Amino acid sequence: QVQLVESGGGVVQPGGSLRLSCEGSGIIINSYFMGWYRQALGKERELVAEISNTYSPSYPDSVKGRFTISRDNTKNTVYLQMNSLKQEDTAVYTCTARRAWVSRVDHWGQGTQVTVSS
Repeated sequence: QVQLVESGGGVVQPGGSLRLSCEGSGIIINSYFMGWYRQALGKERELVAEISNTYSPSYPDSVKGRFTISRDNTKNTVYLQMNSLKQEDTAVYTCTARRAWVSRVDHWGQGTQVTVSS
C-alpha cells in the first residue's frame, strides 16, 4: 500500500517560514515527479511546486522566489521550504507523486494544514 505522509504544517506569522516534508512508503519515489498542491477554503486546488525525477523544479508565479522544492531519494522524501509566507498561503498542502510519462497524479497524501496568521 502506497502512502505519502506529510509533516511540518502549522501556524506561522506573515513573513515567517515553514518546511514541509513528505515521506513515501510502499513506493520508491526515484522515478516519480513529486509535487505539492494546496487548496484554500473555497478555492480550487493548485499545484505550487513540482520536482522532476531529474531534480528539475517548477513553480507558479504566485510562489516563485519564496518556495523551494527538493528531494532526497535516499530518504524517499520530498520537501517544500516556504519562506516569506503570506496570509494567502493559508491552505491544506498535499504531497503527490506521478509517473514521468503521465499527466495525472498517481498518489496523493492526506495533507497538512498551513495557517499564516498574525
